[in-house]
Amino acid sequence: MLTYDSAGFRLDGRALRILSGAMHYFRTRPQQWPQRLAALRAMGLNTVETYVPWNLHEPRPGDFRRLAELPAFLDEADRQGLWAIVRPGPYICAEWDNGGLPGWLTARVGRRARTSDPDYLAAVDGFFDALLPAVVERQVDRGGNVLMVQVENEYGSHGSDTGLLQYLADGLRGRGITVPLFTSDGPEDHMLTGGTLPGVLATVNFGSEPEAAFETLRRHRPQDPLFCMEYWNGWFDHWGGPHHTRDAADAADTLRRILAAGASVNLYMAHGGSNFGTGAGANHADPPFNSTEWTHSPFQPVTTSYDYDAPLDERGAPTPKYELFRSVLAEFAAEHPEEVRFRSDPGPQPAELPELLGPATVELGESAPIPFAAPVESAVPPSFEELGLEHGLVRYTFRVPGPRPELQLTVEGLHDRATLLVDGERVAELERGVAQDGIRVAGGALVELLVESLGRVNYGPHVGDPKGITGGVRHERQYLHGCRAEVFDLGEPLPELSFGQGGSGLLRGALTLEATGDTYLAVPGGQHGCLWVNGFLLGRYDARGPQLTLYCPQPLLHSGRNELVLLELGDARPHSVELRTEPEFG
Repeated sequence: MLTYDSAGFRLDGRALRILSGAMHYFRTRPQQWPQRLAALRAMGLNTVETYVPWNLHEPRPGDFRRLAELPAFLDEADRQGLWAIVRPGPYICAEWDNGGLPGWLTARVGRRARTSDPDYLAAVDGFFDALLPAVVERQVDRGGNVLMVQVENEYGSHGSDTGLLQYLADGLRGRGITVPLFTSDGPEDHMLTGGTLPGVLATVNFGSEPEAAFETLRRHRPQDPLFCMEYWNGWFDHWGGPHHTRDAADAADTLRRILAAGASVNLYMAHGGSNFGTGAGANHADPPFNSTEWTHSPFQPVTTSYDYDAPLDERGAPTPKYELFRSVLAEFAAEHPEEVRFRSDPGPQPAELPELLGPATVELGESAPIPFAAPVESAVPPSFEELGLEHGLVRYTFRVPGPRPELQLTVEGLHDRATLLVDGERVAELERGVAQDGIRVAGGALVELLVESLGRVNYGPHVGDPKGITGGVRHERQYLHGCRAEVFDLGEPLPELSFGQGGSGLLRGALTLEATGDTYLAVPGGQHGCLWVNGFLLGRYDARGPQLTLYCPQPLLHSGRNELVLLELGDARPHSVELRTEPEFG
């Protein structure tokens, strides 16, 4: 049984320092979990922490998917001799789409999300009913490895509805969670007063200055042990922004200071992984936090890579930060032999990583039209949510009344990027938050807008971000009514397609392998779009960088013929996909 007081944690009566590392089961492939978890253990960690993304598991109301992945991950962690911390949300942030909240839910409840609104709580109850039984039976007081479970996430950065936090805590307890519950917030007075709950362990998140952070936590919670639930030892990237790195010696020094303070710690991230599919979130930089020197829009989508400059890189290989952290943790263990170190000893050694495939080129010689669903007619352009679409493409079509002269065309509330065609000719590329001056269209013209969603905002007041044309399309001041909308759902597997020579739309090529391995895929000449490998949506690519290659893990490939399908959404026409032997940032 795990207990705690101001001095620290005790497990079955023995002192335990929780030395955890964040690794999200949904940002790696299941076949990779044993190697990654063993590497965490070999670094000197005794616990793994994971979020749970609600929108991955309930993409449509009542449609639960992939629920077996969390218990399978916890069981693998147990085999590797690791305890586990579970953070089930319902909101997680995590630079994940919509902070993990389903788009269908935030579209329904709007500003009432993350409050004690009955509609919101009813949806949370349904998710927790489906998810939590597998967590309950794996708690340490039932012989499993789950040490702790989180109540919400960084709520003090968002709201002040203590009734919500109490409802969630009661719901976790009522469903059988008996291990300690906790909250996590920034080390600020307003965050700790808004995000904590009496009788629930309070923890803090930060990247530097641990002494000041823990002083603030002690002022609010003198009876609780010190715990940095997210030690941000790296950072994430946005499309078009710089690639973030942190000096490894500086990061190791901060870790040493956290441990010297007598605190437990969770490295965020220990292994970041990848935002596969449409999982990447976004930020929206409002004043006074709009530090956007590198971009022309306050909307900042997160890259497919979630490398995070973590101790284990996106591929799972150790970095200089890994070696320095291992040294710090070894020093700490030698100084504190009285503390419980691991769940079991000895732990398995990490397996060798797969070989990297050699350079190769896959020609994209076949094409197929984008498989849009049957059109929907509407007086105004429906949002993605109104069309039942989490992520994908919608082609909106309007006819401008005439006769009339050329007038300014304006798309209100574009979320997030669009290609504008007039009478079949591409005339402009539009972006969210960027002025649309100078687009003039004559009466009688056929206007098509191919709108692409990027990540939903995952942090701050814009969580619940809708997609599509969320306002309207105006010709001068007059709205265009009578819209046809056609959907291509990126959240579902590709349908059967008939590929041929020439044409446009989806492009296909074949990669034949005798033996499989990891690789990095580049799209020379491409501007932005999506890439599938054997039917699996690897993620988005974007020539703006900083990520110029997509990591393709070995489990997605097989010996023999492998199919690569590309959807280029810029005005380029890529002819190939190239295999590279290392990641490229620029």
